[in-house]
Amino acid sequence: MHAVEVNFDGLVGPTHNYAGLSYGNVASLSHASSHSNPKEAVLQGLEKMKAMHELGLEQGIFAPHARPDINVLKRLGFTGSDSQIIEKAFKADPILLRACYSASAMWTANAGTISPSVDTLDGKVHFTAANLNNKFHRSLEPVTTTALLKAMFNDERYFSHHIHLPDQGFFGDEGAANHNRLCDSHADAGLEIFVYGASSFNSALPKPVKFPARQSLEASQAIARLHQLKPENHLFIQQNPDVIDQGVFHNDVIAVANGNVLLCHEQAFLHQADTLKQIKQAYLGNKPLHIIEVPTNKVSITDAVGSYLFNSQLITLSDDSMMLVAPKECQRNQAVHDYIQEMILADNPVQQVRFFDLRQSMQNGGGPACLRLRVALNTDELAAVNPGVRFSEEKYNQLVSWANKHYRDSLSSDDFADPMLLTESYQALDELTNLLNLGSVYPFQQE
Repeated sequence: MHAVEVNFDGLVGPTHNYAGLSYGNVASLSHASSHSNPKEAVLQGLEKMKAMHELGLEQGIFAPHARPDINVLKRLGFTGSDSQIIEKAFKADPILLRACYSASAMWTANAGTISPSVDTLDGKVHFTAANLNNKFHRSLEPVTTTALLKAMFNDERYFSHHIHLPDQGFFGDEGAANHNRLCDSHADAGLEIFVYGASSFNSALPKPVKFPARQSLEASQAIARLHQLKPENHLFIQQNPDVIDQGVFHNDVIAVANGNVLLCHEQAFLHQADTLKQIKQAYLGNKPLHIIEVPTNKVSITDAVGSYLFNSQLITLSDDSMMLVAPKECQRNQAVHDYIQEMILADNPVQQVRFFDLRQSMQNGGGPACLRLRVALNTDELAAVNPGVRFSEEKYNQLVSWANKHYRDSLSSDDFADPMLLTESYQALDELTNLLNLGSVYPFQQE
């Protein structure tokens, strides 16, 4: 049966801000306390969705989360009305309050891990929301993420949803940002590659020294079991701990795969030569596998992290060639730009590049690949997706009008004391759930 890969891009939330909450994410830390522009951010994301749709790709929409998370503040001892809770939290712990306002769910590459039906023993598409327990502000996400996924993929004949892994570090799970899939086509069985930063139980395996390893081997193994993956179609490989300590907090900052292409830095994986040999031997496809290793002498780790070259999207066009969808930072970095031009002229499927302005997301540490969750679906499964979250020209126009109506042009640290920001955000999301036909997925709607 024919199958396609749908990119479900995260809508940037109304409280998009730069709080510098993500230790190990160089961009996030370096822009801490800068003024953000939520309206510009959401419109930049919508422009990218529209461009992908116009290329003939299936495009989906992933709703933001309700912020601030008032229920968490209540659990932490703040009492009174919503306005009083915000006032008390702002006075007592403004950093905590900013974490509860975080719009980090926009990076849907961390929403969860998805395995297509062609890879699973029961023939269903499997979804497991990431627990994201390494960072407090992200650990608030999995329950709502699961609710959103169930509202988007709500036909039990085709879709199987799992509760997120236990909420502690032994099973730290950061979702699809540490998961790649290689295949001839999306209709064919693929090789699912789980990339982990360290093992929680095996102290013999190396670990980063400076920054945390957010994905554990044990979490990746649990996801593979939950998804009923066939033994022959998945691998567990370790990310290079040295590059984690240089700001490569997820695998998608140092490698990206699409179809029969793996684009990676030559320092991406531990024992890289052996790892790439293992991938080649395990690859299930009949097409030639293209592994494009980017040498350090052409693109340094610093340039890779600063430009987010590997956090670009690799997409397959109608003629089966591939395009690199890159942030404009790749265009501005001379070494990275030169390498991209060299790559698209070389003998491999990547023949085009297109640059996008995603500055609002980039300054918080997320590029094009962070903003999308890839879901491979056959014809029947695609037809079973909630039609409200499928992108169209009409939906684009509705969402642009919605964003212009509800989003602020600027947010500073002082704005989080304003209780109207909560009211505005919840009103925006209440309207959005109608636009996307999601039902009452947010706690404030259920209460």
